[in-house]
Amino acid sequence: MTEPVLSSLRSLGSISGLLLVASLLSLVLLLLKAAQLYLKRQRLLKVFEQFLSPPSHWFYGHSREFQEDQELQVLLKWAEKFPCAFPRWLWGTRAHLMVYDPDYMKAVLGRSDPKALHGSYRLTVPWIGYGLLLLNGQPWFEHRRMLTPAFHYNILKPYVGTMADSARVMLDKWEERISQNSHLEIFEHVSLMTLDTIMKCAFSYQGSVQTDRSSQSYIQAIIDLKNLFYSRLRNVFYHNDHLYGLTAEGRRNYRACQAAHEHTDRVIRLRKAQLQKEGELEKVRQKRHLDFLDILLFSRMENGSSLSDKDLRAEVDTFMFEGHDTTASGISWILYALASHPEHQQRCREEIQSLLGDGASITWDHLDQMPYTTMCIKEALRLYPPVPGIGRELSKPITFSDGRSLPKGTASGNSLL
Repeated sequence: MTEPVLSSLRSLGSISGLLLVASLLSLVLLLLKAAQLYLKRQRLLKVFEQFLSPPSHWFYGHSREFQEDQELQVLLKWAEKFPCAFPRWLWGTRAHLMVYDPDYMKAVLGRSDPKALHGSYRLTVPWIGYGLLLLNGQPWFEHRRMLTPAFHYNILKPYVGTMADSARVMLDKWEERISQNSHLEIFEHVSLMTLDTIMKCAFSYQGSVQTDRSSQSYIQAIIDLKNLFYSRLRNVFYHNDHLYGLTAEGRRNYRACQAAHEHTDRVIRLRKAQLQKEGELEKVRQKRHLDFLDILLFSRMENGSSLSDKDLRAEVDTFMFEGHDTTASGISWILYALASHPEHQQRCREEIQSLLGDGASITWDHLDQMPYTTMCIKEALRLYPPVPGIGRELSKPITFSDGRSLPKGTASGNSLL
């Protein structure tokens, strides 16, 4: 046998050996990972053994129990069956305790445990970044202290007129459309109205969001992002960022994030341009109370290390979304609750008409002169909270009033069912 042939055989033997070693190493790593996941599941089973719960699949958890658009009904049924709380398994090694008993919720929310960023909150990072919603600890306190002046009563009082103007534009659109149709889907209209309000009140926007096509595309991007978020949350394979990015839903999520970011970037860019006008910067500086966006921008101008561009955009994305979407949800459910109870709706209408008369616009002083309407609003928010759940990761053990307890590191979801 010639030397070249022997050399080739030796090379093949070396490659085969390397492949065999790589295969064995991969198998060992796979077995170690499987053992790690098994032990984690066993630990979770032990943690939650004192809480009754529906049967769950060892891998899929409770995901097969939920059909599309039926999740709330299933959770309500389980909340009636299992007292105080029950474990909800997302998949084999991911579970959190669903809490809905007032005493349980008080025990959890009365502490300073961090948000459960390893869970569902993490999935919103590409969209809203690490703003006030996702920050924890000292960074949260610093940002919150910096932004608190933006919500001073003296700032909010003159905004009532702006809010009334935005509502009037929406109602005019409704009158026009209702004459052509027997029904009207209001949520998108309410979303545009609340976005219009927050753009003018918090971001010094001069145009009309309710007639701006780019703003309507932002609302659609938000709707898409919310739907994609819940779809991703229910699919165990989509929790991995790399796998999710390769899917059609992952690409849709990326495009929706880009559309939302384009909108907030434009808001920041426009305000910066306004402040660069001669005299405008000094005029704003002399204001006793600054708008939300002005506070963010001036904190950067005076101290460049205070907020990076990334932090600035995260706070704007967070406040833009949270400020308009939860408000729109709350208003829509309030209108639904009143429509479902016409006798209460009529009492609210009579109370407001007695204050405003014919054609008068609501003012700050009117707000504490409508007790019945205020009660109806609060009751609707109790029944249909815009934010129905809050996640926490226990930083230390907790013991509930009935003696059941959870160890440090457990994720709990305080669901307002």
